[in-house]
Amino acid sequence: MTKPEGWPDGVRLAVHDLIDSTNEEARRLTAAGEAGPLWIVAREQFAGRGRRGRTWVSTTGNLFATLMTHAEQPIAAQLAFAAGLAVAQTVDSYCSPGDVTLKWPNDVLLRGAKVAGILLESLNADTLAIGVGVNLARHPEGTEFPATSIAALTGFAPDTGEAMTRLAGCMAAWYEVWWMSGFAPIRAAWLQRAAGLQGWVRARLEGREMEGVFEDIDTDGALLLRDAAGARVRITAGEVFFPAT
Repeated sequence: MTKPEGWPDGVRLAVHDLIDSTNEEARRLTAAGEAGPLWIVAREQFAGRGRRGRTWVSTTGNLFATLMTHAEQPIAAQLAFAAGLAVAQTVDSYCSPGDVTLKWPNDVLLRGAKVAGILLESLNADTLAIGVGVNLARHPEGTEFPATSIAALTGFAPDTGEAMTRLAGCMAAWYEVWWMSGFAPIRAAWLQRAAGLQGWVRARLEGREMEGVFEDIDTDGALLLRDAAGARVRITAGEVFFPAT
C-alpha cells in the first residue's frame, strides 16, 4: 500500500475499511509469519475491545490502529508508556498546550476526560500488538470515567489519515528512544504528563480497591502508592480514579 507523505521509514501500513479488531488482525498475521513493524488501521471495527475485555466503541471518524512490532517479554510492557507519549503528542497537534495528560497505566486524557486508550497484547515471545483508539470525532456517553473527543473540545474532527501519520511518526521516534536508551527517558517524559501525580487517588485492583497518594512509577512502570497508613504499595495492574472536584 502507498504510504502517505511523512510516514516513517521502515514501517509498513495496512488499511481496512471494516475489520473485527486491529489487534485480532495482528494476531492472525503473526500466526501467518508476519513480524512487523506494521501499522494495521481500520476505518471501522465491529469487535473492538479495550483493557480487561471491555468493548471499545468503534465509531466511524475515530482512529483505530494497531502497531505490530518487535519487543521481548517482559520489558515489552514498557512500550505502553511510549505509546501513551506518542498518542499525547498526536492529540497535542489539535489542542492547546497543557490540555493533554496521561493516566496510569494506558489512557490519554484531554482536559481530564479520556480521549484515547491503549491495549497491549503479546502475540508471541518477541512480537507485541499495541492497539490504539483515539476519539477524534465522537466519544461514548455515560462511561464510568468521563470520555471526550477532539471534536467535542475544538469543534472539528481531525482527518483520520493525517492523525494516523502523526501517530506513526511519534511512535517511531519514541520506539527508537526506548530501543537505544531503555525505559528511563520514557519514564521521565511520561511523569511530566502524569495526571494525578502527588495527589490522592483510588486504585481498583483485582477484587479490591485502595486509596492513597500517587507518588511515582518505578523503573518497570508499576504505580507506587502511599496508603493512608504510610506504607508504599507497588501496583502492577489496575485502574486509577481521581477524587470528584
